[in-house]
Amino acid sequence: MKKPSGAKLPQPNKRSYRNLIFIILLAFFGFVAFSSYQTPDKLQSVALSDVIKRANNGEISKIEIIGNELKITNKGEEKATQKSLKESGSTIYDQGLKKDTSTEIAVSKPDDSGKIWRDVAVNLLPIVLIGGLLFWMMRSAQGQGNQAMSFGRSKARLYGNEKSKVTFKDIAGSAEAKEDLEEIVQFLKFPKKFESVGARIPKGMLLVGPPGTGKTMLARAVAGEANVPFFSISGSEFVEMFVGVGASRVRDLFSKAKKNSPSIIFVDEIDAVGRRRGSGMGGGHDEREQTLNQILVEMDGFEQGVNVIVLAATNRSDVLDPALLRPGRFDRRVDITLPDRKEREAILKVHFAKKPLEKDVDLDALAAKTAGTSGADLANIANESAIVAAKYNRKTITKTDVTSAFEKVAIGPERKSKVMSDHEKEMTAYHEGGHALVGHVLPDSDDVHKVTIIPRGVTGGVTWFIPPEDKSYHSIVEYKDILARMLGGRIAEEVIYGSDRVTTGAGNDLQKAAELAREMVVNQGMGKKLRNQVFHVEDGIMMDRIMHERQYSDETAKIIDDEVEALISEAAIRAREVIKINKPQLARLKKVLLEKETVEDVEVKEIFKDTKMPKSAKLY
Repeated sequence: MKKPSGAKLPQPNKRSYRNLIFIILLAFFGFVAFSSYQTPDKLQSVALSDVIKRANNGEISKIEIIGNELKITNKGEEKATQKSLKESGSTIYDQGLKKDTSTEIAVSKPDDSGKIWRDVAVNLLPIVLIGGLLFWMMRSAQGQGNQAMSFGRSKARLYGNEKSKVTFKDIAGSAEAKEDLEEIVQFLKFPKKFESVGARIPKGMLLVGPPGTGKTMLARAVAGEANVPFFSISGSEFVEMFVGVGASRVRDLFSKAKKNSPSIIFVDEIDAVGRRRGSGMGGGHDEREQTLNQILVEMDGFEQGVNVIVLAATNRSDVLDPALLRPGRFDRRVDITLPDRKEREAILKVHFAKKPLEKDVDLDALAAKTAGTSGADLANIANESAIVAAKYNRKTITKTDVTSAFEKVAIGPERKSKVMSDHEKEMTAYHEGGHALVGHVLPDSDDVHKVTIIPRGVTGGVTWFIPPEDKSYHSIVEYKDILARMLGGRIAEEVIYGSDRVTTGAGNDLQKAAELAREMVVNQGMGKKLRNQVFHVEDGIMMDRIMHERQYSDETAKIIDDEVEALISEAAIRAREVIKINKPQLARLKKVLLEKETVEDVEVKEIFKDTKMPKSAKLY
């Protein structure tokens, strides 16, 4: 095959040369061993006197003398079959062989090649083995020395020169965060424009938000937009078991960034190293605190006029050290919240952009259903939709695929293989129907989206409520309706089967109801006796949790317990009143669920069209 013009032949590297030398040495010693220890022909040993006697009698045709060894070929044989030894310094004639015998006497020089190779192997092999051992030990020591020398070096990765860059155009939503980050990019690209009016470059920007909201993706977009070196590292990569290593890595990281300024340093999950000092964890000489101290010095020390910006991301800003959060270190804090409906639709369009969709797929309707989800959740829904379509060998993604993927991500996969008895199915239908009925009747509850008795995840059935619009605030009446809705399943079992026949199916509902009631009293000030009082304890302060578990007295704790109990009892009474007055509608929904297993929102509304709101269940 003709080599293309201009093409370069591959150049052997050092590893190839080492492998070739090793193979040559291995073949050499194998040849030596084969030459030195190959087995000779097996000849019968006989006494020299017997050889002399038979030779004088003419019974031996040839005697070959090789040194002191005799090889004997008897008459009628083609090659030697026997051997013997003579005394050194004498001849066979001295031993009594007649000179006029018919036996042919041949003298050959001994072959010393085997001895030579054996001597070479014996003398050279130990030298080679010892030399190889010393070489290996020196290489190992050198490798450990290099590792020790690089132990305190930063492990930051340099980005910004990739072919497929992420830019702000690739990220939907988070408009305010992108605006703040675009200012940083502009400052790095056109510093004189800002310096001419006396503006200085911000030292740091902290990205704060729930998991999955796109903090790291925004940082990658900064790397794609700004044509400057971008060093990325995780907060956990600073901390090692040896004190001082983290601080050394911080110094090395900032040293690299300063040499390449203007540049950007991105520290992901900075709470791993930036936690509040003096929390009682590790003492004053804790490695993490030493690392944090070095970060504080590097970000705002004596050195001025260095164009290095620090971006950091965390979802636990409450545990960070106050000295790290002050202006001059992190000048800006960007809160990245969960996307609203318009942002969710834009995010879905980005993730579905390269996926073939059917025309009936309504991303706006999907965005309306996905209130409270993050960008990562929406990306997962898009990916699961494509997986479902491929599973059924479809070339395009249908509305059914998207709905199936959304429900799988939101409430778990269906477990149709789980076997339930007829009584369990009926009880599950009443239980889920109780949730749906109470939620439909109470005015401040969310709309019923779907009711199913097909087990999903760890639940035996699901009643799914979706708010008609995104909400930033919730009132007391809304929370009370939600509490009654949560207890609707247990109360339905009690009304239909009796209080002694209730099941464990409501265990998760009761847990969530208790958590919501305690949240209302303790954190939102929505109790009757403790109205406008909150007793929240910061989760991130270790010593505060240990030394002051509660910031209130035992008497107040008793009042809180009574308030929680009152809210749960009130919710149970309201749910019971709704179910008792609307038992026929509950029975109709149960019948449909047993037939179809799943009932959509439109059919639920049709079944509940003649429900009544009891006066005793009203709050106003």
